[in-house]
Amino acid sequence: MFSSTRRLLAKSHKLRLVPQLNKNFSSIPTLKQQTQRSNDFYATKPRGEKHGETLDPSEGVSTFKNSLKLEIGSAMGDYSQFVEESHNWDTWELANPDSADYEVRRNKIRHFTLNFGPQHPAAHGVLRLILELHGEEIVRSDPHVGLLHRGTEKLIESKTYMQALPYFDRLDYVSMMTNEQVFALAVEKLLNIEVPIRAQYIRTLFGEITRVLNHLMSVLSHAMDVGALTPFLWGFEEREKLMEFYERVSGARLHAAYFRPGGVSQDIPAGLLDDIYMWATQFGDRIDETEELLTDNRIWKQRTIDVGVLTADDALNYGLSGVMLRGSGIPYDIRKAQPYDAYDKVEFDIPVGTKGDCYDRYLIRMAEFRQSLRIIEQCINDMPAGPTKVEDFKIAPPAKSFMKEDMEALIHHFLLFTKGYAVPQGETYTCIEAPKGEMGVYVVSDGSERPYRCKIRTPGFSSLGAFDHISRGYLLPDAVAIIGTMDLVFGEVDR
Repeated sequence: MFSSTRRLLAKSHKLRLVPQLNKNFSSIPTLKQQTQRSNDFYATKPRGEKHGETLDPSEGVSTFKNSLKLEIGSAMGDYSQFVEESHNWDTWELANPDSADYEVRRNKIRHFTLNFGPQHPAAHGVLRLILELHGEEIVRSDPHVGLLHRGTEKLIESKTYMQALPYFDRLDYVSMMTNEQVFALAVEKLLNIEVPIRAQYIRTLFGEITRVLNHLMSVLSHAMDVGALTPFLWGFEEREKLMEFYERVSGARLHAAYFRPGGVSQDIPAGLLDDIYMWATQFGDRIDETEELLTDNRIWKQRTIDVGVLTADDALNYGLSGVMLRGSGIPYDIRKAQPYDAYDKVEFDIPVGTKGDCYDRYLIRMAEFRQSLRIIEQCINDMPAGPTKVEDFKIAPPAKSFMKEDMEALIHHFLLFTKGYAVPQGETYTCIEAPKGEMGVYVVSDGSERPYRCKIRTPGFSSLGAFDHISRGYLLPDAVAIIGTMDLVFGEVDR
């Protein structure tokens, strides 16, 4: 671009640069364009005649042969396979070769990558999706997770078993008590202790209240992503009432730390069961109102029917569980297959889908609301009297009134909260049917007061792993509907 000529100046003797303008000056990329290309990690090199590429006569006029060597530009792999096949792709709208501008528009439409999230409100937190699009059709998607990773599993290794429990509240922060439940069951299995029957019923009761809390957030935020704002506001009024029950029983609205190894931290206060029963009698009407607005709604059905279809084989192969599995027609529920707490003492049905699309999964969650109400009603009616935690002061702390009278109880309390309790050597994998699917925890004990290893299996991580498979061939707005139907919370995905 520049040619230098030496011109001896009388005083300075400096080298002077004289610009020489090329004839093809207009074809030279600007500095901004060059910087943009070099900085854009996911950009493929532009293709076309203007950028020094040659026509390939064997493929006809409509496509170009890429004479440039394409670089690997993504964690997903090499884009060259898509470049080679791109001449076979037509957009969903321009499949008519008789159109006058068919050749021009076909040459211009190429795959491009789009960052969906993490700022996008429909990403439900900190999901970053790199979508490869052909027009508006999703060719491939690459979920990037880990933006909320806090090293929970590693932190638990340096905490006592009692100190480790509140970390589980922070995983799936929409369904808190079910997270505590799986860890409490795992530690109880290692300790080889049996929880009192009243504590089992209380756990089952609040487990189903938590399921309602979770499904309210899931279904109604999904509806809001698609465009229905009103049910979201109705649902949060109900969530507020359930949060109040959380607060009355544990003292905290969100991070309850109520389920403990050996039972629950304290008994239900007087009058709470009556209030829960009064809430349950009117909640059925709220479900009816939501179904009236959504189930037969033309726009809702257009956005969810035949979107995100998942076959039963694919659901099993990708390790999905919960509603994602039952929506594809597999009637598997851990509460029935491997009952825990008081689930073998209550009656309920398992809703199962037929097509495996977003609409089926929505209907299953709405049906699970009603099944949870059945379980809540049975727990309230059948709630037995008795203790709410094991009467072993080396595992469960003594009552405050007893500590004021007995010195030994005070010592037990002090040791329990400073040193913790030793768990016999062994290992266990314990799982429950959390609202989102199979929540499992693998605990290894070396005989000390702290877990040697605690690996957490969360359902959202498996669901997100199948996103690429489920979303291929659908349009960009369908990605929002598919994320909504997966019921993702990134506290548990990233851990």
